Amino acid sequence: MEIQVHAIHFTADKKLVDFIHSKVGKLELFFDHITACEIYLRLDKDQEKENKISEIKMLIPGKTLIAKKQCKTFEEATDLAVEALRKQVVKHKEKV
Repeated sequence: MEIQVHAIHFTADKKLVDFIHSKVGKLELFFDHITACEIYLRLDKDQEKENKISEIKMLIPGKTLIAKKQCKTFEEATDLAVEALRKQVVKHKEKV
């Protein structure tokens, strides 16, 4: 699986990128045919407390799964988005 992390209008540090790679990599345990994942990290309106957005786009054969979460930290947002994608993957796998 190919994983790409895109930080929009800021530079993500190596620790955050490594955390994202480890979390997203675990999705392969649930479904083997994931071809690629793109993660977009954004800051939304700096005045708000929950202004970190993590959006994950996962490509699987014949379908694209997307999860977008907004939280206080990128780690928390990524955790929730990965969990949402896990549920989508399990549901897709049951249909196939």
